[in-house]
Amino acid sequence: MDRQHCCCFTGHRPGRLPWGWKEDAPAAQALKARLAREVTQAYHRGYRHFICGMAQGADLYFCQAVIDLKHNVSDVSLEAAIPFPGQAEHWPPADQERRRTLLLGCDFETVVQHHYSPSCMARRNRYMVDHAALLLAVYDGNPRGGTAGTLAYALTQGLETVVLDPTDV
Repeated sequence: MDRQHCCCFTGHRPGRLPWGWKEDAPAAQALKARLAREVTQAYHRGYRHFICGMAQGADLYFCQAVIDLKHNVSDVSLEAAIPFPGQAEHWPPADQERRRTLLLGCDFETVVQHHYSPSCMARRNRYMVDHAALLLAVYDGNPRGGTAGTLAYALTQGLETVVLDPTDV
C-alpha cells in the first residue's frame, strides 16, 4: 500500500486516560465513538490501509474501530505493527485475549524487531509514521511519553495529524 493512502495511530495507554481501565465510562464510550467517526472520515478521504501499534488502551480502541469499518467496506486493510513478539506477555489474561481476537481481524502483522529493547516502542512508532500520510492521535497534551514523541516525529515528517483530546469528549 502506498503511503498516501495509509493512516496510522498513536494514543495513550489506560493509565494516562482519564477513566483508566473503566472502558464502560461515558467518556471512554464517547472517545471510542469519536475515534470511529475519524476512522470513517479517513476512509472517505481515501485512506485504505490503517496501521495500529497494538498497545493497551487507545491503540486497541483504534484497532476495533478499523475492524468495525472493515465489516461495512471491502477495500480496507489493517496492519498490526508489533514492537516485538512478547509485547503482551505481561498483560492481564483478558487483555491478552482481546489482543489475540483483534489480531484475527488484521490483514498483516509486522514485527518491528525480534527482541525487546528499551527503544523498541519508539522504533515501532517511527515505522508507523514512516509508512503513513495521516496520523490519528489520542493525546492529552502532556509533552512526555510515547504519544507525544510519535506526534512530534509525525509533524517533522509532514504528516497530517488529527488529535483527539481524551479530556475533551
